[in-house]
Amino acid sequence: MFLKVQLPWNVIISAENLDAKGLMLQRSIIIRLLDDFACKKATKDLGYFLAVTTLESIGEGKVRQHSGDVLFPVVFSGITFKLFRGEILDGVVHKVLKHGVFLRCGPVENVYLSNLKMAEYKYVPGENPVFLNEKLSKIGKDVTVRVMVIGTKWLEVERDFQALVSVEGDFLGPIS
Repeated sequence: MFLKVQLPWNVIISAENLDAKGLMLQRSIIIRLLDDFACKKATKDLGYFLAVTTLESIGEGKVRQHSGDVLFPVVFSGITFKLFRGEILDGVVHKVLKHGVFLRCGPVENVYLSNLKMAEYKYVPGENPVFLNEKLSKIGKDVTVRVMVIGTKWLEVERDFQALVSVEGDFLGPIS
């Protein structure tokens, strides 16, 4: 799910990027904010950071004693993406294993669909392995699949989420 959030942030600008006119300062603050935002990747509470939409305010700068850099408190609005239990998503299969498949859903790379959560499908090994059901509907590499999120897990070190999903339910499964 996409969320619109408003966040406080501290932006540090080096002394050589400061000027009397203020225009270069504002540009430097925005560029540094975007860099910091992209490096952060995700948080447990907000999910993946996707975009900064508006810069709401720039507070008064405070000079840091040892470096001479200036710290500016800013408030901005942005868009994030977070998976929630019970949510319906479309994902693209990127890896097929005997016991299930891995999908990509937006910025989430590790979405796992176990063979236990697609009971109607049977594994068919080969050069391009797939899961196939009686109606010849297949789940294989590069196939888009509509799934329901069963659970998520936050990995602090990688700053990433993992999700477990299912195709058991109405209107779930491969999308033609």
